[in-house]
Amino acid sequence: MASIPGLAFVGSPGVKRDQLPGASVRPDESYGTPMWPTAEGSTSATPASQHVPFDARGAEHLASVWEALELPGSAMDYHFVLQSAVDRLWSDRRSYPAGLEMLEVFAKLDLELMEAAPQAVSFDENIRPDTFVRVTSVPRLISLLEREGALAEALVLARRLTSFKQGEDVVERLLEKTDALTAEGAAGGLL
Repeated sequence: MASIPGLAFVGSPGVKRDQLPGASVRPDESYGTPMWPTAEGSTSATPASQHVPFDARGAEHLASVWEALELPGSAMDYHFVLQSAVDRLWSDRRSYPAGLEMLEVFAKLDLELMEAAPQAVSFDENIRPDTFVRVTSVPRLISLLEREGALAEALVLARRLTSFKQGEDVVERLLEKTDALTAEGAAGGLL
């Protein structure tokens, strides 16, 4: 993922890319679409998109997500790896509360990826605003921040998400809340 132009991602912490199975695999493009070699033959699924085991949880899950971001794949593959990680960490928050910190990291990384490579969230080569897929990772983080009272941070993220024709209603709601808090503070002599 670090090779995506415009993305500040420098690599996954603690992962030695050259030691990952599939890191040096290259697709056969003679069929018109890239086909990746497998033990059974070949597949159109990239190493990154296949790396995170469905049943991985906790620290094993986090490690496999970081590894997937080091494997060959497309911007869309990385988006779905990150979005799935956020969804799973949210689902596992009671059994693995430490994962909430990584939920924030992965959601922010997903937004940075989307901003650097809008094709990560569009199935249309022309990447028109009306062709963006619905994103769940960033709204999940915005919701979490809002519940924690971090309205200013949630608002910043929601505004960034509007570039993808999503979150406009959230921006309005957060502005209303921040305005109400500011008015409350002013009325109480706190400002």
